[in-house]
Amino acid sequence: MAVIKKSTLSFLNQLAKNNDREWFKDNKDKYEAGRENVAEFAQALMDRLVETDVLATENGKKSLFRIYRDVRFGKNKDPYKTNFAGQFKRDGKIRRGGYYYNVSPVGNWRSFIGGGFYGMEKQDLKRMREELAIDASELRAIITDKDFARIFGELQGEQLKTAPQGYSKDHENIDLLRYKQFYAGRNFTDKEVLSKDFLDMAHEATLTLRPFFNFFTEVLTTDANGELIV
Repeated sequence: MAVIKKSTLSFLNQLAKNNDREWFKDNKDKYEAGRENVAEFAQALMDRLVETDVLATENGKKSLFRIYRDVRFGKNKDPYKTNFAGQFKRDGKIRRGGYYYNVSPVGNWRSFIGGGFYGMEKQDLKRMREELAIDASELRAIITDKDFARIFGELQGEQLKTAPQGYSKDHENIDLLRYKQFYAGRNFTDKEVLSKDFLDMAHEATLTLRPFFNFFTEVLTTDANGELIV
């Protein structure tokens, strides 16, 4: 069974304290070993996912993001990310949503498994709000399900401070209509990440996202009359 090694977290901790090109060059072997370790874990998780889903991502290694930061526009000029992260894209227009994993012992977003809709297209967000304004009962049932609540707590995502244009602030579903992003995820402690059970826990989290993805797929691939639009 693929496991995250202690040396992988150790490298990321050291990188956070020595985030410069010279140190990274001197420790390139540790970086490559850590990246390979997470790629193996990602492949093991992906192998489980494809038993019940269809993915566009080719393999675990290609699911990983680059470690190099884009420092052109931000105040933080550290050249390297202090995490190993990646995503699995679902295949085809009739499978919406994507899975995300993050391995990191430092920073605001510590080790995390989740997924959803981070940067929704304008038309998708409009269609989702149109649906939720009419009936939000199905989404509410999904995000209050005992397994969803146990693993993720609650729905996450950036929200408007007030009602979106065209909707009353007193709308019965205004709490959901304010969302601009819709996702869910579970954080893991370093102890959990290093345990032999991490793969099982990560897989459980991804499976629990499936009804959430199915709902969004059904809405975003149909019009208000339920007619297929893809």
